[in-house]
Amino acid sequence: MRINEPERARVVSVGKNAAWIVFDSESIPRVATLKRTTGKREMLVPGDLVSARRLEDETALVDAVAERHSVLQRRSGERTKTMAANIDTIAAVTALADPPPRLVLLDQLLAFAEFESLEALVLFTKPDLASPAIPKVLDALYRSLGYATLTVNPKTGSNLEALKEVLRTKHAMLAGVSGVGKSSLFRALGGESVVGAVSRHGIGKQTTTASRLYRTGEGFLIDSPGVGEFGLGEVTPQELAQAFREMREPASRCRFNDCSHLREPGCMVQAAVDGGTIVQSRYESYRYILLGSC
Repeated sequence: MRINEPERARVVSVGKNAAWIVFDSESIPRVATLKRTTGKREMLVPGDLVSARRLEDETALVDAVAERHSVLQRRSGERTKTMAANIDTIAAVTALADPPPRLVLLDQLLAFAEFESLEALVLFTKPDLASPAIPKVLDALYRSLGYATLTVNPKTGSNLEALKEVLRTKHAMLAGVSGVGKSSLFRALGGESVVGAVSRHGIGKQTTTASRLYRTGEGFLIDSPGVGEFGLGEVTPQELAQAFREMREPASRCRFNDCSHLREPGCMVQAAVDGGTIVQSRYESYRYILLGSC
């Protein structure tokens, strides 16, 4: 089998024995195997830059992995799992209806972005199915916290051009639960999708439901299966309060340094909730995440 010269490619999705990569000169992912160097294959993650060669059967062979500028990790107790590399932005997608907005999941994604020092872009979908007041209220809430927000309707194309402009220089990953319209949004932007099954050349049978990458000018957007685990793991109240932007200042004035902001006297976070400077839904998200991590 003839092997071509190495070219740069981006890893889109990773299976047990193979990866799906997109060459800089292409838009459709190819399944790739990793060249053995020291008796074992290096583990790849979505977002990795690699040097790879095209093979005649339209698969590829990865020769080398470029140094990662950043890694995205999921924490679980003392263990961490690398989920992606070279990502600088989380694009958190929340439906305004069908299903109703699950703000605790959005707030968890935003907290994850704070922990990982990532930019966060809040995307609301399905505005045509929601009461007109809901988009305005939620947009105002998250903008007041300093987050960039966009309400996008893939069906009508509303704000798609604005989203493309925002993503133009970002190395971003779509995040959101099933049913919020991630796939529709990805396709409306012009992203390609592919389903692959590999069973030859010792790779072993592998199938990916949708390994996808969309180039956005100087950047890229990844929507990849297996990267939806954005749990925070075990966090302390002090750590979590720092990940909620509006809680940082009042938390610094609590009577007790180890205040959990749940029931202690002299808690300035609870006082801020009672006074309306911290929105109730955000505080409920804090409680839910904290108690779930204990």
